Parts: sequence; structure tokens; C-alpha cells
Amino acid sequence: MRELIRQHYSALTQSERKLANTLLENYPAAGLASITSVASAAGVSSPTVARMVKKLGFKGYPQFHQALLDELEARGVGPTQRRNSWLAEAPETHLLNRLTHAVRHNLEQTFAHIELERFDQAIHRMADTEHQLFIVGGRITHALADYAFTHLQAVRPRVTHLSDSSGTWPHYVLDMQPGDTLLIFDIRRYETNLLRLAELVGQRGVAIVLCTDQWGSPISSVADVTFNCWVEIPSGWDSSVSTLMLLETMIAAVQEQRWPEVRDRYERLDELFDKTHFFRK
Repeated sequence: MRELIRQHYSALTQSERKLANTLLENYPAAGLASITSVASAAGVSSPTVARMVKKLGFKGYPQFHQALLDELEARGVGPTQRRNSWLAEAPETHLLNRLTHAVRHNLEQTFAHIELERFDQAIHRMADTEHQLFIVGGRITHALADYAFTHLQAVRPRVTHLSDSSGTWPHYVLDMQPGDTLLIFDIRRYETNLLRLAELVGQRGVAIVLCTDQWGSPISSVADVTFNCWVEIPSGWDSSVSTLMLLETMIAAVQEQRWPEVRDRYERLDELFDKTHFFRK
């Protein structure tokens, strides 16, 4: 719904844009009230609300309101509900075909919604070695955080992977300075401890780069740059393919932005691997 509003933004009138801005600034809560309450909060008339939702493709405000409720419900469902949802509508094709189609769709949607300017902004922060880069994930996304750390610590110095134990996070926050960056992964069901961490580091002037799903983690409200990755597949679990693809693109971009220094770093790292006989030859 948030992306739908953004897609139609240029076609909206001035008063409709005022309403759209109110909805986006306090999403999705601003659209969950009655039409008169929504209009009053945005400082527009009820007919303005009705006209805008029709431009978004809805018959009226009740349909718009229900779509927001459905999206809100989808953000919090667990594996059993997810499996039941796709199983009830699954076509009579092999799971491999359905999953391939879903993953392809996820990749297309994810990269179609990435703004190049925002991507470059995130890469600039992640490549800034004058400041520290911190990385953290949640119960499922800790694997993505670990993958990011493994590669980025080879690409640049001053990279810190926060431990899985949230009880230790205040120790990391203590050492964070204004200008540092926190790369954070959070997909549904969103984790309260990650939101609290983001709020804490944001207050310290730390830039937050968030990788989340298409619905958007609550951390979006405090993040400097947010990337929405489409994750739904015919499974009880969400897919990490599009998020991993975005992450690999980010790693490559940080590498290219610092290539002369990175090349030297790679060569020195290989010398250390040779001395320790880490890899077979």
C-alpha cells in the first residue's frame, strides 16, 4: 500500500498529496481510522480522501481501509498461517515451478523498487572507513548479518558484528559514535529488541541502513535508508533470496568504491592465509 501511494503520487492534487504525506509519515496507523478521522488528521476534507483512494484503484474508502488491515495482518503471521494461505490457492503445478516463479517475482519487485540515489547513499556510508560499520540481524536474519560481516570485514576495516545475545548490545552501543553506520536486517515477524536497538543508536547520531521485507519493519520509521525486499514464497517460511541478492550487490558496490585499498587488503589477506596454510593447494 505504501508503494502504491508513492507510485500514484505524481498524479495527485495538492490536497491529495497532503493526505498522502500524512499517510506515509505515520504508516499504516494513519489510515486505520474512519474516513472523517483520517481527513481531520491530514487537514483535508472527507471527499478528498474518497477521491484519492479511488485514484489508487479502490472503489471507496472501506476497500482501502480493509486492504490496510489485510497488510497489517500479513506482517505478523507465522509459518503455519503462511503455509495455509498459499496451500489453499496453490495451482496444480510442481512445487519447484511455483517456488521458481515466486523467487523470480520477488527479485523483480525488489530491484524495481530500489532508488539508485538511496542505494548510493547507503554504499557511501558503508564504505566510509573513517567511521565504524556495525552489523546485526535477528532470529532468522542473523545468517544474513553473518554473511555480510564475513565479506565486508575483508573489504574494509572497522567492521563489527553484534552478537546474537541482545543483552550484550549496550556494550556495542557504548562505543558507537556519530557518523558510524548500523546495517540491520529485520523481516516479519519483526523483533522488538531490534527496534529498541535502532532507536538507541539513532539517538547517538548513528546512520541506520535497514534491509526488511515488502511490508516494512517498524525500524523503517527511524532508518536513514530502507530497502524493501520481497520475500513471499510457497512455504511456511519467507525467502531470503532477494535480500541476499541485494546484500551481494551492496558488498560488490562497497568493494568497487574502495577498489585500490580493497585490492591491497585482499593481497595482504591472502598472504596471511598462505602463512597459516588455511586453504589447500
